[in-house]
Amino acid sequence: MRPTAPRANTSRRWKCTGAISRNHSALELPLHFLQQPNQSGGGASPLPLRPLPDLLLNLTDPLSNQWGPLHTHTNIDHSLSKEQNKVTCFRTPPPASKQHTSIIMIESIHIRNFKIFDSFDLNLNTDLNILVGKNEAGKSTVLEAIGLALTKRIGGKQIEYELSPYLFNKACSDAYLAALKEKKNPEQPKILIELYFTETERQELQALRGSNNSRKSDTIGIKLEIVFDDDYKEEYAKLLADASEKKVVPAEYYKVNWLSFANNGITARSLPVTLFYIDATTIRLQSGTDYYVQNIISDGLSAKEKVALAVEYRKLKELFSTQSAIREINNKLIKGAISEKNLSIGIDISQKTNWETNLVPHLDELPFQLAGKGEQTALKIMLALERKAADSDMILIEEPENHLSFSSMTTLISRISDKCAGKQILVTTHSAYVLNKLGIEKVLLLHGNKNTSLAKLPTDTYNYFKKLSGYDTLRLILARKAILVEGPSDELIVQRAFKDKHGKLPLEMGVDVINVRGLSFARFLDIAKLISKDVVVVTDNDGDFAKNVTEKYAPYAGPKVKICADADNVANTLEPQLNKCNTLDLLNSILGTAHPDRGTLLAYMEKNKTECALKIFETPQAVVFPQYIRDAIA
Repeated sequence: MRPTAPRANTSRRWKCTGAISRNHSALELPLHFLQQPNQSGGGASPLPLRPLPDLLLNLTDPLSNQWGPLHTHTNIDHSLSKEQNKVTCFRTPPPASKQHTSIIMIESIHIRNFKIFDSFDLNLNTDLNILVGKNEAGKSTVLEAIGLALTKRIGGKQIEYELSPYLFNKACSDAYLAALKEKKNPEQPKILIELYFTETERQELQALRGSNNSRKSDTIGIKLEIVFDDDYKEEYAKLLADASEKKVVPAEYYKVNWLSFANNGITARSLPVTLFYIDATTIRLQSGTDYYVQNIISDGLSAKEKVALAVEYRKLKELFSTQSAIREINNKLIKGAISEKNLSIGIDISQKTNWETNLVPHLDELPFQLAGKGEQTALKIMLALERKAADSDMILIEEPENHLSFSSMTTLISRISDKCAGKQILVTTHSAYVLNKLGIEKVLLLHGNKNTSLAKLPTDTYNYFKKLSGYDTLRLILARKAILVEGPSDELIVQRAFKDKHGKLPLEMGVDVINVRGLSFARFLDIAKLISKDVVVVTDNDGDFAKNVTEKYAPYAGPKVKICADADNVANTLEPQLNKCNTLDLLNSILGTAHPDRGTLLAYMEKNKTECALKIFETPQAVVFPQYIRDAIA
């Protein structure tokens, strides 16, 4: 065995003169086993009793195991002999600050110039990650990028056959094309996706370790890059010489590199990481039944069960020709009309027409493809989890809530939680129910090229939302701006005041008026503060402005949070404020009442809050709104 030092600044070769012991992560060599060559070139001399230099060793085990590259570490004790001193050769220098695990998970992802992302970094939870964001925020693109980096496939097809100018980030493409238009010679755009894995005890993954990444960090990981192929330099030069305007990136001249961070090429077979991607909405029907469900059922049968099913299926087809109606038809067919042989009809019983392509899954005796979309979605996801979850390192689920009722969603969420325990999961969703039940602390909010984790929410806040799943937390997260109100009557009045001022309802301008039912302002403000969301709070002072407004909301003071309340401790709720701002006649006209004084009118309004607010919302008459309401909708 001859360990070598590959570094450029050293030419030493170390010779092992004896057998070595080994364990899962290191080689332990007695110091006297290693000898260094004499400088004169003749023979080898024993290694001096001093620490070895910090060398990378490539050691080849004669029993066929390849060990390397390795780091050496010595701890010389001069009171011991060379035989007693040890040289420990680690597969990699184990980071002291990281814990190792036998499960491989993605620690972070870096995306550059891929679709919506210019430059994007995302740190992932080791268990559950819930990706939320507006439409076109990049939720599906994150899943697509992970799938692409782990499988070299996009949309189920090899990426080499799917290269397109539209894979490149538009801003990057536009800058490149603008430079071409100005007769410059810009560098061709490049797509890069890097997956940084957690530290792991799985030795087969150590081959992925290296510093060939954009962070230059020595870690386990892989990258996929789509880059210009220098083999097409001549064709590219001709393209640039063409005077016609260039409108897209010339993707035809690009190639795909799939590499480990050790800068070695990888293949699907050599990558020991398994991914399972569930997107029930993209599954299509084929040959009259759902191939996806068929494959799952087929994979769940043993070889003997498959043979037994095939035999019974063939017998059933053979019986077709024995039926009296079929015999009568065959007797009527003209002999010799096409050839001299008898013509008859029957079912093909050849091997190519086997049960997998003809049997139809049924739900309560209804063909699967005719069942409701919700039933189809739930069954596909549940069967997929049964089949693949146990064997996968990572599970990606695209919007599991599609077509599902509340009860079906409850069952599905429970199944996801149970079947995916111990796995790294990424779920995209627009459902507040999914978000709250799976854990609001696991939310990763995507916005532009940035992302925000809700993991820093106070523990009592995310426990609160998890228990009260009816609270639509996503409305706050996804709105451009939110106005929080105490109840339905406040919501109606704010909506009407906003429309009077801006000519549109709030949602038409990206502003969501959210009824938080009076008790959870602080919970929503915890979220708003964390994600730096513009939020307005419309609240009553309940008779003590200093305590119930100034003091209560002081912890949330800042440029993103605006508290709107009236300081009048007498007219301390919405109804007396409306009563104070508008004439008695106007309010009686709007409400269809005939109260003789403001006192009886106020009593009526406080007893029928929502009904009165609805009439004010619907009236064509001009209404004067309290100043704190006008401040909220400014």
